[in-house]
Amino acid sequence: MITLLFCMCVTHKGSSGGLNVCCDNRITMKRSTRQRERAAQQTETEEEGVKSCPECGSESLVNSPDQSEIVCDDCGLVVEEDHVDRGPEWRAFNHSERQSKSRVGAPTTQTMHDKGLTTTIDWKNQDAYGRSLSSEKRSQMHRLRKWQERIRTKDAGERNLQFALSEIDRMASALGVPRSVREVASVIYRRALSEDLIRGRSIEGVATSTLYAACRQEGIPRSLEEVAEVSRVDQKEIGRTYRYISQELGLEMRPVDPKQYVPRFCSDLGVSEEVQSKANEIIDTTAEQGLLSGKSPTGYAAAAIYAASLLCNEKKTQREVADVAQVTEVTIRNRYQEQIEALGIH
Repeated sequence: MITLLFCMCVTHKGSSGGLNVCCDNRITMKRSTRQRERAAQQTETEEEGVKSCPECGSESLVNSPDQSEIVCDDCGLVVEEDHVDRGPEWRAFNHSERQSKSRVGAPTTQTMHDKGLTTTIDWKNQDAYGRSLSSEKRSQMHRLRKWQERIRTKDAGERNLQFALSEIDRMASALGVPRSVREVASVIYRRALSEDLIRGRSIEGVATSTLYAACRQEGIPRSLEEVAEVSRVDQKEIGRTYRYISQELGLEMRPVDPKQYVPRFCSDLGVSEEVQSKANEIIDTTAEQGLLSGKSPTGYAAAAIYAASLLCNEKKTQREVADVAQVTEVTIRNRYQEQIEALGIH
């Protein structure tokens, strides 16, 4: 149609100028419409981004680790490249260089009462260039440090939290639990403090019970006896406070699996992998018959390890196993008799 109109314009050029103008307008309108449609398609493509690989048609597109390229996960084609370097402009080759050149501080943490968002004044009496301060400046910095420590805790609640979190950190270090457990314990204690569950109870008792609850939530096998050893309160108060805190806060605690204690106990006893596998097998077999109900998981795991060591000819005495598991020999003998009867071993 455009070609026909163009021919008409050429044929009647000079004789009917009005027709020429009409045809030119029609051609311009057609071309502008087509350009608008093409621009709209490009805009939609840019807004939607790349959705499929142009080589294989796969929609499995992933970003490279440095976020500089979009790569097809199936054929490996680099679909898009981005040359913007989002990393630092400096170079570092070891940990100390990275720490010295980094311009950011430590991340926020729940294990500190102010979540790490505080300022500290160094105890070195030196300026930024390493030069010693004068006596007048040293006394001034001493006063500033003193007031800095005083204003970090503005009320009794923050002082309570500061002492409790330091206790949690001390006990967690003594137990050798990972940092994630300390974070969870700190969050639980903050919840208990905000809901006024600490009134009438010792700070040490609540801090210890939250640490024990965090160990159970994170699947870190630590018995109540082990936690009581590093605490400043007795085991009965820890157990009583733990039950109260877990009930009031609605903490979902699953029963402890005795198999969680087997690797640590076997490592302390120095037995082989065969004994460890056999102990797990004994626990699985006897637990299916309902023998685990109402039994202490540490004593049950210790009896299974003792039975497995006898079956694998790596005999350990009941006293050795009892010392590692922190249970009595009577408990091991009773659980051992129940387990071998359930296994049909005489």
